[in-house]
Amino acid sequence: MYDVVLQVPVIGMPWEEFALLFITALAGGAFGAALGALPAFIFTGFVVFLGEGVAILQRELTGSVDAIPKGDIAAGITGVIGFGAITGPHIAFAGGVAATAYAGKKYPDMEPDGWAYHFGKDILYAFGTKPDILAVGAIFGALGMLITRVGGAIGLPTDPIALSVVLTAIIARPVFGYPLVGRSAGSSILDMTPFENEEPRVVSTGDEEVAADGSGEIPEEHAGRLATEPWLPHQYKWGGVATIGIIGGILAGYIWIKTGSMFLGYGISAMSLLFLNLGVEKIPVTHHITLLGSVGAAVAMPVVGNAAVVVIVAGLSGMICGLLGEFTQRIFYSHSGTHVDPPAMAITIQMLAIAVLSIAGVLPNSGYLAF
Repeated sequence: MYDVVLQVPVIGMPWEEFALLFITALAGGAFGAALGALPAFIFTGFVVFLGEGVAILQRELTGSVDAIPKGDIAAGITGVIGFGAITGPHIAFAGGVAATAYAGKKYPDMEPDGWAYHFGKDILYAFGTKPDILAVGAIFGALGMLITRVGGAIGLPTDPIALSVVLTAIIARPVFGYPLVGRSAGSSILDMTPFENEEPRVVSTGDEEVAADGSGEIPEEHAGRLATEPWLPHQYKWGGVATIGIIGGILAGYIWIKTGSMFLGYGISAMSLLFLNLGVEKIPVTHHITLLGSVGAAVAMPVVGNAAVVVIVAGLSGMICGLLGEFTQRIFYSHSGTHVDPPAMAITIQMLAIAVLSIAGVLPNSGYLAF
């Protein structure tokens, strides 16, 4: 007798293993909705920090490196839990983002006092045990897992987790009745001056446009909203974004040089968002910056060999990713009513460029992606 192991088409995973992953992803997405998208992602940071610490210790003690399964981007605790079905951003964070988009339409009365944007963007909000909201999180958590697994299996030349975070958030917009991009109130879609001038949103009601000041026949969900809603009111000016990008990239490059960990800086950055979630003002968001800082260091080292030069390249790589995050938020975040993650968009774009250049032989490697 021979045991026949049936494989899931495209993904190439045994059905039993896939069923386990799918069921867990449903729970992981619901978990992200229950905790809220940002708190769930902060847990990602803690788990990745733990996983990378354990991996560094194992390398020091044994001198060996865990093999990374095909289609995955990390091994051990980092890969199985941190970037896996429990706290993986494509599952828990994506589930929380979709749940928030749903609640923004279904339960506008739940919006907390002091929240200035559309409730569909409040990724700090924890939805507890409300069954329909958790169900939305579960569905999108499973969808995020599927997109990631398929992307990894077919060898898409970018980070499949970041890509999945972006695609699930974009899918949620038409599903729950939001515009894909929204209308800019400024001179161009990149213009943030309406926010700086505190201009109220203008809402079309038939043939007439009226200011969203609570008067007239304005949908309740728009009343009082600003015309333009930058992702981070304290982190949107190009010069400041470039500066924190250089700083975060250098620090991540140094961490990679000293530890060999591509994700430790990312984990530290994600953990730092605990303070932002607790209300500490002006905490920068840097996990995309530190991730690409590490990648920049890993790409530069075989070429230049000098550690001081490598951290400079890491800083430049972090700066580019920070600026990409700002550029994408001005297009896909600021003018509609839900969260589409700028760090995930920046990682997707920059890792695509690095992977393509690596495949073409221009760069010596593609960081944590393998082709």
